[in-house]
Amino acid sequence: MATNVEAEAKGPLQIIISIPDQRVSLYENAALIARSSVSTGTRHHPTPIGVFSVIAKQRWHRSNIYSGAPMPYMQRITWSGIALHAGVVPGYPASHGCIRLTNDFAIRLWHLTKRGTRVIIAPDDVQPVGIADPHLFKRKVLPASPEAQLADPGSGIAASAVTHSASDAGVPETASSQLLNPASASSVSGKIVPISVFISRRSSRLFVRRGFSPLFEVPVKIQDPEEPIGTHVFTATESQNDEADISWIVVSMPPDLPHEIGHSGKPREKSISQMVESSVSTPSAALERIEIPQDAIDRISELLTPASSLIISDGGFSHETGKGTDFIVEMH
Repeated sequence: MATNVEAEAKGPLQIIISIPDQRVSLYENAALIARSSVSTGTRHHPTPIGVFSVIAKQRWHRSNIYSGAPMPYMQRITWSGIALHAGVVPGYPASHGCIRLTNDFAIRLWHLTKRGTRVIIAPDDVQPVGIADPHLFKRKVLPASPEAQLADPGSGIAASAVTHSASDAGVPETASSQLLNPASASSVSGKIVPISVFISRRSSRLFVRRGFSPLFEVPVKIQDPEEPIGTHVFTATESQNDEADISWIVVSMPPDLPHEIGHSGKPREKSISQMVESSVSTPSAALERIEIPQDAIDRISELLTPASSLIISDGGFSHETGKGTDFIVEMH
């Protein structure tokens, strides 16, 4: 049975679906605030494992793929048809890839989330934990007013406009360069839009998006580039000690998962984390292996706000990443 969901979130939300446990957990910052059962995809129609976010919401939706099947309180996480929605939850995987929620939980979740809410579909029972590491980005508050920024062309941020034609590594190519002002990069309503940073071990590149749009990308150096680094999702939260500073939480998943592990929905005697413990890179170890150019660190520090995120992963981001999405990282 689902626990009560608060009417309004006070910190970044993360929805974590555990495939083997057939369970969804909702976290605010690193605190569990709700939990319920789900039904994910069958072996022939598996639910993808990886890092996603809510990219569209519709209270009443009918499937464009499966003969207009009803999908109430739908929250889309890929444009190719994967979503969270209310449906039949029999206690085992039974869907064609979507994550079916109990009706009560689907309604409560739909009212609480917004576009950009992080969704992690995991091959094990993972959860966010607090982390303090000197290699994590630190917030830099700019003293200049918007008027001063507009008067000074040099205050903008150099960025690259990125195309999203898919490659084998899921890495885009730089199409052109432009100058972006931090103030103009936010939404027209003036709301602060968090950034997302993605680092790919495969391509040794760092990418930045804000408001589902690309900002810039740069090469990075990774120690022992042939060694797995895992997938780590860091999220910035409000600092409890200093309003101008931020804290971090992280969710980690192991690299190089065995084929089809986690899709049966059956209990395991040994967790995936234990099975691959010797090859898993801890979040701090992953951060220590990455060398980012100082100018990129400075740009990110100026853009950093609570709810911003950093994703580190072995592969590139999925070809699903594009217009109207955050980074989509599928694990194979």
